[in-house]
Amino acid sequence: PQLGTEWTAPGEFTKFSSQVSKPLRLMSSRRYYFELLHKQDDRGSDHVEVGWRVFLPSLKFEVIDSSYISLYTDESSLKMNHVEHIPQTLASHSGSYLWEAQQDEHGADMLKSDPRDTFFLTPAIEASRVENVLVPCAYSPTYVVKDFPIARYQGLQFVYLSFVYPNDFTRLTHMETENKCFYRESPLYLEKETQEDTTPAPGRAAATTGYNSSEATLVTSFLKVSETTASQQEQGKGQEEEEEEEEEVSDYSYEAGELQQSWLEDSINWQRTFSVSAVDFELLRSDWNDLRCNVSGNLQLSESEVVDVVAQYMEKLNEKNGGIYTLLRIINVEKRRDTARGNRYLLELELAERGQRTVRLSEYVYVLLHQDKQDDSAEANPEGLALGATEPPPSTWSILYGKPILCRPLRLSWKKDVMVHFVVPVKNQARWVQQFISDMARLYGATKDPNFNVILVDFDSEDMDVEKALQDARLPRYQYLRRTGNFERSAGLQAGVDTVEDGHSIVFLCDLHIHFPPNILDSIRKHCVEGKLAYAPIVMRLSCGSSPREPNGYWEVNGFGLFGIYKSDFDRVGGMNTEEFRDRWGGEDWELLDRVLQSGLEVERLRLRNFYHYYHSKRGMWNARSKKPPKD
Repeated sequence: PQLGTEWTAPGEFTKFSSQVSKPLRLMSSRRYYFELLHKQDDRGSDHVEVGWRVFLPSLKFEVIDSSYISLYTDESSLKMNHVEHIPQTLASHSGSYLWEAQQDEHGADMLKSDPRDTFFLTPAIEASRVENVLVPCAYSPTYVVKDFPIARYQGLQFVYLSFVYPNDFTRLTHMETENKCFYRESPLYLEKETQEDTTPAPGRAAATTGYNSSEATLVTSFLKVSETTASQQEQGKGQEEEEEEEEEVSDYSYEAGELQQSWLEDSINWQRTFSVSAVDFELLRSDWNDLRCNVSGNLQLSESEVVDVVAQYMEKLNEKNGGIYTLLRIINVEKRRDTARGNRYLLELELAERGQRTVRLSEYVYVLLHQDKQDDSAEANPEGLALGATEPPPSTWSILYGKPILCRPLRLSWKKDVMVHFVVPVKNQARWVQQFISDMARLYGATKDPNFNVILVDFDSEDMDVEKALQDARLPRYQYLRRTGNFERSAGLQAGVDTVEDGHSIVFLCDLHIHFPPNILDSIRKHCVEGKLAYAPIVMRLSCGSSPREPNGYWEVNGFGLFGIYKSDFDRVGGMNTEEFRDRWGGEDWELLDRVLQSGLEVERLRLRNFYHYYHSKRGMWNARSKKPPKD
């Protein structure tokens, strides 16, 4: 089977061409190894049948009885994650294929290579080269809601999206046949829908289309007919008047005794033309965190704005360093908008140093808008920070200057090699635990980055030895915590974070069924700044039968369970709510988000390329109670 959705009735061996193998020569009394990839349902009702027939005409397949079929090895005494005994073939490929170039073409643009994905491998520019390139300025955005009373679970209403350049193709265009909500994000589209003629045709009820409906007004409704002759309009009108109700008949009525009268067709003017104006739907979108459309991608930033900011920065960079840098490529620019005070940008540029060495620049800059004079004192140091010897006081002339000024935001620099701790609570789910550990080992192999740690909090798993699996994996470091009792996600996360002693490191609260892109460590570090930024990347939730190679699914725009934050900030906001979310989960991420925002932190929210949540059965999950089969 090719799609993963094929099925057959018991004993049916010729439904699909892929069911039947090429002719094989079999010898009597010999054992033969067959490898099958079978996707089981969550009730254990699916099964596999193997049949054979002599390669002669008119002979039918015979089912091979279970008494003649056995597993390659008796697995009854093995844990569920033990798979070393299975022979490695092309079908069971255990290599790092997930991060290799895609072999089969898929409709998702996100699968195409992007320099963002591997830019972390480029050597970084020397820190001394970017020090004091820009004048320092206070960073105090107006959208921060510190000490603002937020109702329970309303924090996500105060999370804003960032703009990205160039296009990272996170828009799920291959899913828009099922969901066209991207176009309904546009006010122009909504206005067009209300102006459409809603008069129902004779004999038909008026159709209604809701915002979340997969049905949508055709995009071609934006076309304007510029050429329609009067005679054709009259002809069409006459046909409508002559139309009469007829008895419903099949399109292909073989039982009719006489020839059925043909139905009436609308006339078409094949000579007509259309006029249409170019509409950039991206420019019509807002940075409001839209929770209703899960196929739209990151907001797009205009090229002219990016070029202007980058040109200013490059001029200042070369002014300080004697003109030794040449811009090769703009890899990535992210903008957080604040129309009242100024826009913050993350510039990621590929530079040539003295025309020879290629280096990576990844720095935050701030375009500070003009402020009134009476705001000078508050703006110069809004938080009353004690500035160290290496931090000159914010420039007052930049505030009084008559036009926006490009400056360096104070306390907003990210650390390139800070330790990242992945915290995951688990209970059973052996094969998924093994998959997660293997993915972490692949991450280490792809990045050679020693500065991350895997913390697994195990609630009495019975189906595998989690600690031994960690010991056997090639990881830079790990910690294993064993807890007794029922699974508690909040308590497990809190216990994992409590093992981290360094408050100046990042903890990434994580789930088990996640596939990480190779640049995940770099992405977490860039978007976490101690005392300023936390990071909640949006994960793509894969549909049943989908995989990172064939990513059909949607963005999980509502979930904040995958969360990166400095340990000191996590402790400052109070950590996880372990009392209220003791034996249940769902909502603990929103509750944490409320407190993070109230503490004065920003939460970066971006769709992350090739960041997936695997589809999985709910069977064996931590809140499921299974009935054991009766003993014979």
